[in-house]
Amino acid sequence: MDIQSLSRAATSSTVLNFIIKCFDKSRAPKTALGLFVLYFLIKYRDNAIGTRRTKIPGPKGLPLIGNLILMASTPVNRISQLHDKHHAKYGSTWTFTMPFLGRAIMVNDPVALEHVLKNNFWAYEKGIKLQESLEDLLGAGIFNTDGQHWKWQRKMASHIFNVKAFRDYTSNVFVKESNIVAAYLDTVAEKGTAIDIHDLMLKFTLDSFGEISFGQSFGCLNDPGQEVEFAAAFDRLNAVVSERLFLGPWRLVEWWTGIDKQVAKDRKIVMDFSLGVIRHRRANGFHKSQKDLLQLFMDIKNDNGEYLSDDMLKDSILNFIIAGRDTTAQALSWMFYLMHRSSSDKNIVLRLQKEIDDVLGDGLPTYESSKKMKYAEACFHEALRLYPSVPRNLKVCVEDDVLPNGVEIKKGESFLWSPWTMGRDTNIWGPDAKEFNPDRWFQGESVSPTKFPAFHAGPRTCLGQQFATIEAITVMSILFRQFNFELVDPNSEVHYAAGLTLPVANGLPIRVSRRERVQTI
Repeated sequence: MDIQSLSRAATSSTVLNFIIKCFDKSRAPKTALGLFVLYFLIKYRDNAIGTRRTKIPGPKGLPLIGNLILMASTPVNRISQLHDKHHAKYGSTWTFTMPFLGRAIMVNDPVALEHVLKNNFWAYEKGIKLQESLEDLLGAGIFNTDGQHWKWQRKMASHIFNVKAFRDYTSNVFVKESNIVAAYLDTVAEKGTAIDIHDLMLKFTLDSFGEISFGQSFGCLNDPGQEVEFAAAFDRLNAVVSERLFLGPWRLVEWWTGIDKQVAKDRKIVMDFSLGVIRHRRANGFHKSQKDLLQLFMDIKNDNGEYLSDDMLKDSILNFIIAGRDTTAQALSWMFYLMHRSSSDKNIVLRLQKEIDDVLGDGLPTYESSKKMKYAEACFHEALRLYPSVPRNLKVCVEDDVLPNGVEIKKGESFLWSPWTMGRDTNIWGPDAKEFNPDRWFQGESVSPTKFPAFHAGPRTCLGQQFATIEAITVMSILFRQFNFELVDPNSEVHYAAGLTLPVANGLPIRVSRRERVQTI
């Protein structure tokens, strides 16, 4: 036998001995476990377990948990900036993975967004993971459902958003509530004290939407300095549920940190209030000519010919409160901030006030006057471009798909987009994308909803888009006609807080003074 044959025999003997040892009864379990772990560590060496590998660029993850630590360690008021950073580094499309969430593909491209939200709408849904995360606040309401359950809710809600209703809301609700705000600001101007305009706007929109949606004001403006228990609990819930997608096993995290106890308390406050409104309506009936949102839902039947349960009605109320209260108030607050920073163009406020004076004179705002105030609308939309009320959004792919840019998305993976980042993207909005410039809304053709997705796009386009715009212009008309505003600290950057929407962190202190206005003849 030659040397090579001896060598092969020795090698074969060594391998055979190793295999025998591996399957020795005493070592087999440990060896099998080791091989099993090694296999998964290699397969998921930089991505979360259960996710596929891909060539799409993105931040490198850790074995089995992917980018969990990166996402969980990012402060809640820096998540949008994290998105900005990765888009700047990896381009318009990048990806990350997390346990529970799986693979997420983030795309900031109007063409891709049109494909997902409009052209291939039924291939993407909210998904069970998002629905479970938001259930404590949104339940099975319109913003947390898919398919037919979403479709009939939207159809019924559309009846309250029409031109006739807008005219009634403007004269009977928006103007009345705006005048209450103005009367309060007049006393503030007399005293010379600072107030939190963000808190005041939240109370204004909550009272307004309460009257419109279920015929009952929350009474927030009766004493604007006092905290409203329902609103405080609602805000805390909003903050908690918005973080859940970035926490992986969020139920375990909330139990470990004790947050689950506060969640239970806040949920009870919010649910008890909502159910109380419903039971009051059932007991006392409805006696107005135009149905409010609650009555519309109380009068419909499901596919089995049954009226909706109190729980389903409660979910409807809470979904529309987050839409009717939070989003408009936050956009108005960010507009106050953007218009009154030390770096802001002072002519913006002057042009807004001139438009209000020219259109209104000494009269009250109406639906028709609001439609004429194009510069006021531009100021509101420009604030929404930079500080969108829903700064990030997610859909789950329910069938394999290919985006217009060639990126493949597999069934079960998530498509994410960031209206915040899109609003600051110079490739989308030009070199001055980060500047507050209402004049951009008068340049060229109207802006597409997938370039400006603050109100979503496609079949799920926000039903309340015109509602919010008219409400905002109405209160802007009354307040900017009577007052001048000044930020307490115009040089500091204001941050956002945690939430499904984009609340101002720690409020927005502002000083108010009466405006000396030349009277119209």
